[in-house]
Amino acid sequence: MSVRKRRWPDPVTGPNEAWVADYVDGNGRRHRKQFKMKKDALAFEKRAGTEVADGVHIADTDSQTIAAAGELWIATKAKAGREQATVAQYRQHLDLHIKPYIGGTKLNAFNAPALAAWERRLADDGRSLAMIRKVRVSLGSILARAQREGWTARNIVRDMRGVGQDSDAKAEKRAKGRLRVGVDIPSPVEIKAIVGVLSGRWRPLLLTAIFCGLRASELRGLTWPAVDFDKKLLHVRQRADRFNAIGRPKSDAGDRDVPMPDLVANTLREWKLQCPRRDTGKKDADGNPVKVLELVFPNGQGKVESLANIINRGLCPAMVKAGVTVDSGKLDPDGNAILVAKYTGMHALRHFNASWMINRPEEGGLGLTPKQVQTRLGHSSITLTMDVYSHLFPSQDDGGQMSSAAAAFLA
Repeated sequence: MSVRKRRWPDPVTGPNEAWVADYVDGNGRRHRKQFKMKKDALAFEKRAGTEVADGVHIADTDSQTIAAAGELWIATKAKAGREQATVAQYRQHLDLHIKPYIGGTKLNAFNAPALAAWERRLADDGRSLAMIRKVRVSLGSILARAQREGWTARNIVRDMRGVGQDSDAKAEKRAKGRLRVGVDIPSPVEIKAIVGVLSGRWRPLLLTAIFCGLRASELRGLTWPAVDFDKKLLHVRQRADRFNAIGRPKSDAGDRDVPMPDLVANTLREWKLQCPRRDTGKKDADGNPVKVLELVFPNGQGKVESLANIINRGLCPAMVKAGVTVDSGKLDPDGNAILVAKYTGMHALRHFNASWMINRPEEGGLGLTPKQVQTRLGHSSITLTMDVYSHLFPSQDDGGQMSSAAAAFLA
């Protein structure tokens, strides 16, 4: 390997010069890389020499851009049968957060400073820490795929895993704060009011969400064979994504059996008698359409109900009717304040279900252990459950117990 100065004439600008690093890769092929500064050429020579000796050097001509590696990664995921919603999310990560910033960067030139600069630009452009973490994971997967193709020797994202990320996560957690009853989690009084006004096709769905804690996607994908009336269990085995495609639960832990109280079981028995059936497109011997009872909470045609309909036609109107509202800041034509639903997403009901399972029996809860709560919610780890809900679990050192202990100690 060598570093030398190269000079050449230019009819417009006159004489030009640059420093050239000349080296042979592990396959015996000769390469030249040009630099403006001698120190940069020497630094490259040193790094390339070490990489060639270790058998991990990738020349520029053998590398690819991050954009090209990203396209291969998405094609591989789609071919492997990933859900349409998952592939669409990967596509958003690549097209919105990766390509516009570093898509043209060669894989072998992407290093720790470039990774840090990319993350800073994302933050400066308004991406949240949570979004940056998600996109960083996708970029790490892109680089891992590129490594298998021989396009890059290093996965800088995974090499830097954990470096500076703990402090970012803690800062974001502090900024978000804990989930609060009456702010993020409906209170028992609010839930009682909502339950009191539920009617029609939304009553069985929202009661199941409140007292069984299923995710909205799991409710939308629930089938009647999964409802065990004898054992009073819901067998969660699938979910419907945002494209209404049926697939597996979010994780292995999502595949679970969830107990249902008598109120839910009896409501579902009644609902089953009037639940819309799906048209199979076939006809019986008399020429009548053949319809099958399939989904527990379908739309009027017996197909997967959209999440938007559940929220806008079921959840929010029920809250407004129950008086669980906040001021929208707008006025109607008569000058009266317009009230809107206090909680705008189905996950609020899942949060309530978690708090209900955690609360003591004497407070109207179930008094379950953290592990039992994790299992029923289908969380992938107990860490996730405790990160979100640990502050809701009863403290074992309340004032009464402390007073009794102190009195006994001093007796």
